[in-house]
Amino acid sequence: MARVLIIDDDEGMSYTLKSLVRRMGHQVDSVLLLQEGLRQAAEIAFDVVFLDVRLPDGNGLEELPALKESRGKPEVIIITGTGDSDGAELAIQNGAWDYIEKPSSIQAMTLPLVRALQYREEKQSRVTSPVVLKRDKIIGDSPAIQNCLDLVAKAALGDANVLITGETGTGKELFARTIHENSPRKEGNFVVVDCASIPENLVASMLFGYEKGAFTGADRASSGLIRQASGGTLFLDEIGELPFSIQKAFLRITQERHFRPVGSKREVESNFRLVSATNRNLDEMVQAGLFREDLLYRIRTLEIHLPGLRNRQKDIKALCVSYMNTLCESHGIALKGFSPDFFQAIESFEWPGNVRELFNTLETSFLSAYADHTLFAKHLPVSIRVKVAQASLCSDSLVEKYFDDGLQSDAPPTLRDFRKQAVNRAEKQYLECLMKKTEFDIKEACRISGIERARMYNLLKKNNISKKK
Repeated sequence: MARVLIIDDDEGMSYTLKSLVRRMGHQVDSVLLLQEGLRQAAEIAFDVVFLDVRLPDGNGLEELPALKESRGKPEVIIITGTGDSDGAELAIQNGAWDYIEKPSSIQAMTLPLVRALQYREEKQSRVTSPVVLKRDKIIGDSPAIQNCLDLVAKAALGDANVLITGETGTGKELFARTIHENSPRKEGNFVVVDCASIPENLVASMLFGYEKGAFTGADRASSGLIRQASGGTLFLDEIGELPFSIQKAFLRITQERHFRPVGSKREVESNFRLVSATNRNLDEMVQAGLFREDLLYRIRTLEIHLPGLRNRQKDIKALCVSYMNTLCESHGIALKGFSPDFFQAIESFEWPGNVRELFNTLETSFLSAYADHTLFAKHLPVSIRVKVAQASLCSDSLVEKYFDDGLQSDAPPTLRDFRKQAVNRAEKQYLECLMKKTEFDIKEACRISGIERARMYNLLKKNNISKKK
């Protein structure tokens, strides 16, 4: 017998679902509020959660990751009366089992539940030896990183093509190396190809190699990077920059592992494993005719999306300690301590450049505090301290305004209520200013804010912001 939780303020829908679950012989609980559902999920190990999107005290999609990581690590089935393609995309990306629009037939509600429970039963009965992943340089244990590491472990077991996506500075090459070092090919070469830095007229000769005399300056033959990766891993960094003229030839190589060097009359073979990475949206590039759809299908057998640093706040302190210790050891000096104000400033910054920007900042702070035993906020670069201070001033003014209004009543707000309302207010103001600045150009707004398109549409909908308004 499984245990199911329903989080939905539609009492009619809750009653229907409860009756359905009970007829199937399972135990069911239901709540009308999101926060109550989160509390129950933290205390009870549920197998499946039916989650509404629009609830009186919050948006279900925003709490989907928290529910997935709750006590029972349940499968979550989204049920919504306001279904849209972007919401469905966001839900599936965040690990939802299914996305169902209300009202739906009994069969449409039953099948996802049956399949989710069957999946859990098979997963629990599966006997597997634990995979010990070598991940020395991947720091952090946040749910977002753990999800990525689970996919890395799966990728390392096989030989499928892997596509790693994510913003600049999130560590795509590091994850690619981790896949290689945990795979049966770890004794082979890990060959890195930076597609963005190779001139277009040299791509073919660098990838495929060439025969002596194939072109002016070819005074000797070259094996090429693809052949050098034979027996190991070929890592194509920023594959979105691969010239369209080369993509067709490379598609054939991914299928057959045979190719012809420039100027050669015979084909050669390379038994490589392909891992690619990009910070671009390849689906949009396909629509724009800049990337071959068939090549995208071929390279994306398994996709790993790396989160931005702002989405893994729990890892920032560990990243700081680990990298600072590395700097101290490499310079042969005593390990440094951290003051609370240093971490407070670090954790309040957005880090648009992600882990790479954080590490560059730590190097600057290390040099500033070279002779000191403890790192303080004053050791951070001035540009970051200014932004942190400005954000603090904005917060202070918001607090004063809120309390000037709020304390007129007999019941001052709780910290939790204040925090939620302040964040919601700031979020809406930011989005309104962003839409005004970009003239509602969603692509440009996503680039400036660092928010993915599906998430942007969801936030605009939540805050009732539209181009017409």
